[in-house]
Amino acid sequence: MNKAQLIDAIAKKANLTKADAKKALDAFIEATTETLKAGDKIALVGFGTFGVAQRAARKGRNPQKPTQVINIPAKKVVKFTVGSELKNAVK
Repeated sequence: MNKAQLIDAIAKKANLTKADAKKALDAFIEATTETLKAGDKIALVGFGTFGVAQRAARKGRNPQKPTQVINIPAKKVVKFTVGSELKNAVK
């Protein structure tokens, strides 16, 4: 499902216009991005939790020159933990 299909599905399920569903989805994405940038997490009970984790620096190999060791810097990554209701619905 792409963004346009998701907007269509939201519009149908919530009985909204496509324009209103797009505004709602864009607002959710923007709010989620801002919250994660601030280092906070978002918990949607039953659906899941979005959070930020720190990935440690490590050494890797250059795929073009397997003998060359490269340093991969530490960075922050977005993590998603599935909620129990969603996990059970997908089984």
